[in-house]
Amino acid sequence: MLRSCAAASALGLLLLAAGAWANGLGDAAPDFTRTDFTGRQVHLADYRGKLVLLNFWASWCGPCLEEMPRFSAWQRAYAAAGLQVIGVSMDDVAAPAKRLLARQPVDYPVVLGDAKLGETYGGVLGLPLTFLIDHRGYIVARFRGEADLAQMEAKIKSLLAEPR
Repeated sequence: MLRSCAAASALGLLLLAAGAWANGLGDAAPDFTRTDFTGRQVHLADYRGKLVLLNFWASWCGPCLEEMPRFSAWQRAYAAAGLQVIGVSMDDVAAPAKRLLARQPVDYPVVLGDAKLGETYGGVLGLPLTFLIDHRGYIVARFRGEADLAQMEAKIKSLLAEPR
């Protein structure tokens, strides 16, 4: 009985720790370098000093497709204030994402993600998944699933208004 209680407690602590790790809020955003769909290198660390909206999406994800035009508009509207949007397609291969972007272009770089990149961000278990990364490179917000875009934009405006 005592062993099973100890095992259950240890499992509970492990799950609690895993949940905190997966949350990532306040943690440094895992760095990555990927080639975007136009052939340019996208190195997350190169965007230090900016607020980065990092969006994991897929071509088959309806809510993802609804967000993309808004993210593109935000890139245009807030770039001068320091926003940089980066898209990470979680499609298995690049072709479907490239076809989608040919029909519905965006004003920000899009790279192809994979399970390894997703795991560095705590696992991408559902889409869309969006992180806001502050000018120092720390995760300050996470939005899972269909996000309230007005709330997300308010958070972006608030973060852009903070002194650096």
